[in-house]
Amino acid sequence: MPKYIFITGGVVSALGKGIAASAIGALLETKGFKVTIQKLDPYINVDPGTLSPFEHGEVYVTDDGCETDLDLGHYERFTHLIASHVNNYTSGKIYFNVISKERKGSYLGHTVQVVPHVTDEIKEAIKSAAGDNDFDVVIVEVGGTVGDIEGLPFFEAIRQFRYDVGRENVLYVHLTLVPYVKSAGELKTKPTQHSVNSLRAIGIQPDILLCRADRPIPHGLKKKIALHCNLDFDAVISAHDVETVYAVPLNFQNEGLDLLIEKKFSFPHRIGDLSLWEEIVGKIKNPKTEVNIAIVGKYVGLKDSYKSLNEALIHGGIANDAKVNLIWVDSEDIEKDGAGMHLSEAHGILIPGGFGSRGIEGKIEAIKYARENKIPFLGICLGMQCAVIEISRHLAGLRAHSTEFDPDTEHPVIYLMQKWFNPKTEKYEIRTVDSQKGGTMRLGAYPCVLKDGTKAYEAYRVKEISERHRHRYEFNNKYLPILEEKGVLFSGTSPDGQLVEIIELRDHPWFLGCQFHPEFKSKPFKPHPLFRAFISESLKGRRTLF
Repeated sequence: MPKYIFITGGVVSALGKGIAASAIGALLETKGFKVTIQKLDPYINVDPGTLSPFEHGEVYVTDDGCETDLDLGHYERFTHLIASHVNNYTSGKIYFNVISKERKGSYLGHTVQVVPHVTDEIKEAIKSAAGDNDFDVVIVEVGGTVGDIEGLPFFEAIRQFRYDVGRENVLYVHLTLVPYVKSAGELKTKPTQHSVNSLRAIGIQPDILLCRADRPIPHGLKKKIALHCNLDFDAVISAHDVETVYAVPLNFQNEGLDLLIEKKFSFPHRIGDLSLWEEIVGKIKNPKTEVNIAIVGKYVGLKDSYKSLNEALIHGGIANDAKVNLIWVDSEDIEKDGAGMHLSEAHGILIPGGFGSRGIEGKIEAIKYARENKIPFLGICLGMQCAVIEISRHLAGLRAHSTEFDPDTEHPVIYLMQKWFNPKTEKYEIRTVDSQKGGTMRLGAYPCVLKDGTKAYEAYRVKEISERHRHRYEFNNKYLPILEEKGVLFSGTSPDGQLVEIIELRDHPWFLGCQFHPEFKSKPFKPHPLFRAFISESLKGRRTLF
């Protein structure tokens, strides 16, 4: 039977439960344990797919096409986990399952209640992450903070879980805030005490406390917290700010968290090798050079909107021993001021994915600037589609647009493909403008065949790749011959040639657009090939400029 670690949060949100869960997973992996991580989100949405990036950050996509919380990106980046639909459950998904069972008569006429029916469904969801006991440890992060009304069924479920699987198989880890009050000149423990009291009031005594602070928690304060929260001294862990999130596993090891988990689970002692993490942190802290990358988007007001993208660029920097300075540019500002005012300091330009017409012309103007000035360019999903529109307009002379933004455009170079073959289901998918929004996109991993002698092939060094998608609109193959004449190289397509996946420009040092999201598969210890190549080419441009 696997061991279960439940991670909860208190005092305020956004303390970093996802990073904590991921770092614990990384620590346990270095000791040879097989780990999986699951996120339980209390909000009522069935999945995050229809949530605004401004409200909830990016939507992360798994290989099997599940739209999930962004914390699953942390889980995959820190560990060798390949997440799936069982790694993220929301209240909406839980209640949807319960109501569906009630409609089918699965409860045999019983009154359906939060306890036991909803809590039982949550416990089944937790067990689903373990598979057929495929893992040594299952780490479960509960979203929100203790005391949130929508989270109460989840807390009740994890309270019961210890009795279901045995006390020796469950650990409760509580992440809480220890704020520094500048006027008093000291760290304050009272918020942590209140948070633990709230958790104990619903029947959960934490086994380990992770204390978030802007500085290390001193010895005396740890003793005070342990005393008031009914914990052993060594169970109070300082989770203080570090220079990079990839240093968190090292900090947790220094605090003895890995040894504490071994002890509480009665695991045999194993020595974990964190040399890889030390190397990653060393490259981030001591880069040999640096490069400026402009990200031209429409959600730049909230950096979590592009969380995986940020990290993938950092990984590209790690691969090139370079610090990547991110220049955030709102595409609407380019529409007002022109590209040159905002992009003159950029050594590379990246256009990320997105939805909706706002800021599109600014993105197209940024692509034109990158093309004409021979600046390395990477377009992702919508970024590739905008590149197709820009090239069609300014090189091919077409009155081109996407039917997403102009349904009556004269030249729909990007359009809603209403029928296409899905190799995963071996069936034809049907899409129309009236299809419901949730879960109707081309989602998850799809194969792509690369052409020899292209920038894409140089980056990947393999003939066939698999990448994750999240979009509705596709390149219109009707315009392929026209754009090929103007120097566009279609360097990656679906195996049947029906779907264009990667475009390049022949007369440009490095201009590449991809229909998929490569950022979802990048890890600090395995940077994605496209980001490695993009940063490398941007560094060449930097040397030319300076």
